[in-house]
Amino acid sequence: SMSDNHERRRFQRIAFDAPAEIVQGEQSWQVELHDISFRGVLVRRPWNWEGEAGQDYLLRIALDDNLQVTMQVELVHREERVLGFLCHHIDLDSMSHLRRLVELNLGDEALLERELAALCEDDN
Repeated sequence: SMSDNHERRRFQRIAFDAPAEIVQGEQSWQVELHDISFRGVLVRRPWNWEGEAGQDYLLRIALDDNLQVTMQVELVHREERVLGFLCHHIDLDSMSHLRRLVELNLGDEALLERELAALCEDDN
């Protein structure tokens, strides 16, 4: 239906235009989301990125209505333009917010699962 499509588009935009940051201790980096699922996230690599693979970070995504998705993630993959993080922990509130986003981006979730699987294979 028309309204479903509108809702889907709205959430897609929120999901991928949402301000996101990667945090570790005192350091934080503003990042642009590339793709996301419960398994993890791909972001565009910030110009000033210095983080090491195998390290743990916090990913924060600010959604509309002051909602926020917070994930504990591990950097598993670094490329010139993309960083891949695996999700180690996500709280229940974050999970429900993310589930709504993922439901509205189902095609992308399958894609991300494949990409993350491929990234992890590359590095081992």
